[in-house]
Amino acid sequence: MRWENLTMDSEHSRADAALFGADAVTTRTFDTPEFRGITFHEIRARSIINRVPAVSRMSFQWTVNPYRGCSHACVYCFARKTHSYLDLDTGLGFDSQIVVKTNAPELLRRQLGSRRWQGEHIAMGTNVDCYQRAEGRYRLMPGIIAALRDHANPFSILTKGTLILRDLELIKQAAQVTDVGISVSVGFTDEELWRTVEPGTPAPERRLEVVRTFGEHGIGCGVLMAPVIPFLSDTPAQLRATVRAIAASGATSVTPLVLHLRPGAREWFMAWLGQHHPYLVARYERLYAEGSYAPKWYQRRITRQVHQLAEEYGIGPTRAGTPRRIRPAEPVEEEPPAPGQMSGPTQLSLL
Repeated sequence: MRWENLTMDSEHSRADAALFGADAVTTRTFDTPEFRGITFHEIRARSIINRVPAVSRMSFQWTVNPYRGCSHACVYCFARKTHSYLDLDTGLGFDSQIVVKTNAPELLRRQLGSRRWQGEHIAMGTNVDCYQRAEGRYRLMPGIIAALRDHANPFSILTKGTLILRDLELIKQAAQVTDVGISVSVGFTDEELWRTVEPGTPAPERRLEVVRTFGEHGIGCGVLMAPVIPFLSDTPAQLRATVRAIAASGATSVTPLVLHLRPGAREWFMAWLGQHHPYLVARYERLYAEGSYAPKWYQRRITRQVHQLAEEYGIGPTRAGTPRRIRPAEPVEEEPPAPGQMSGPTQLSLL
């Protein structure tokens, strides 16, 4: 295992300065049903805010990733390649060998307080899910969100995990002082497909409950409809069912994203496809013959269909994860108490 290769920018590329040394790694296993078969490698990182390379297609420049590897075990996950930097397997190893940056909250707080940091937007959940199963034990996100709140630093979170509801109050507090964007990933609502392609995630309907709950607390939540999986979740009826469910959850937006198969993920997904849907292998080889992304004509067709359905079901045009801030309610002028009446304290709602 090449721990020295986990470098300052190795969330996306190689660099020279190692984030931590091999002697800083503690390996643990827990014999409980939710963690059985999973190995955790606890490390103390030297840096936690990562710059996104300029060549990336991402719309943000900075990320925070408290974990590497993901027990969601999504067969298509593009982040699988990052495990190869440590000589870890990008298949089952990615699903079961989880790197935990145990000092992420304190390190982030220190970096946010640095004179060099300019308070730019930080995206989370863009590499692996920060609300995967491990977060239930390590509880890194409350400290991370609190640090961002205390520094009024804008941020966004993308997740498939329902555990984010645990931190709802913290997120509400942060939204009172800075821009906060929350998005939930729901690519389809087909339960049979979900059980095989995203076996470690909460069910799609439970994720949509997250969207509904955030909306009820005054924080608009977008849905990243990702991935739309060619020939498995892309029929007009399937797209309609998914968009209808997203609309019913009160999502502020829906953004479709067609499956892409980067090296590392491609090999694992195609092996899964050969086992579960062997009749589709040749079609995928043709569709993805030019590289990691489906042809533009296919992506445009899916985007057009989803946008038409979103309009039909009344989902707004704002992009998923658009930052929102909860504004404190304006004080209400009250009539003075009548003579002889006591004047008690008035509690103002923040929502």
